[in-house]
Amino acid sequence: MRHAPLVGSVGLALVLAACGGSPAPPVPPTAAAPQPAPAGSQPAPAGPQPAAAVTAKDAAPAVPSRPEAQYDSKGRRDPFEPPAARAGAAGTSVASAKLTGIVQSAGTVLALVETPDGLGYILRPGDVLGDGRVIEIGRDNVVFSVAPRSGSTISRVVLRLAGD
Repeated sequence: MRHAPLVGSVGLALVLAACGGSPAPPVPPTAAAPQPAPAGSQPAPAGPQPAAAVTAKDAAPAVPSRPEAQYDSKGRRDPFEPPAARAGAAGTSVASAKLTGIVQSAGTVLALVETPDGLGYILRPGDVLGDGRVIEIGRDNVVFSVAPRSGSTISRVVLRLAGD
């Protein structure tokens, strides 16, 4: 047991020596200096000379090209923007919408609202739907602040979940 530290040190030295760096990369061959041409011969054309034939092993495999993807966003709304209020009679009235569900998870509360035309919306506090903005989402209701029309004051509309 007296030789254990000595054997351990020698073993460690051998392992470190074996784990040494990889050998130096091979040096690329350098081009030989051009030989002067005999006096009576034609001069060699200037520019690069053709290389030796490339073997199939040296050639890189051809990568198939993919067609470029095309996307036309004309006529579609930006999914990262809240639904915009539509002007005039075509706009959605919050009072005519129906609350279909409330989703709560990890501090986030979402309201599932369906408009009379059958479109469903997932709303957060601060989102705009038609003529109203979501102020608060409760356990079974959503409170909207409805934009004032000319001559009226801001009003609140509360949508409640339908009772079972």
